[in-house]
Amino acid sequence: MAGAETRITPSHPVELITPSGTHRLEVAEDQFILDRALQAGLDLPHTCLQGWCTTCAGRILEGEVDPSAALRYYREDREAGYVLLCTARPRGPLRIQTHQKEALRANRRKHRLPAPRA
Repeated sequence: MAGAETRITPSHPVELITPSGTHRLEVAEDQFILDRALQAGLDLPHTCLQGWCTTCAGRILEGEVDPSAALRYYREDREAGYVLLCTARPRGPLRIQTHQKEALRANRRKHRLPAPRA
């Protein structure tokens, strides 16, 4: 179609700090961080892929995400720096510590919020 504009989705560098080392990825703003990590061959914990079970929890060390796709993500999660990687999209450069399920669950229990055992 003549005159049609092509829209390019911005992407951002995402650094994932895992027990096996640090991994750097480029993640589009419309892509979930976990999806991109799995595409890159990283073996990160995940179960429900809906932002419900906390299995994929990480902790943001630097940067911002859009967590709006999560089914169960609380203000207290965000305030403590936690993120559910399966439903988080980058909004700029990020550094995230992965494998934070138990820490997120402890934070939720402290605030009397649901902390499922998936």
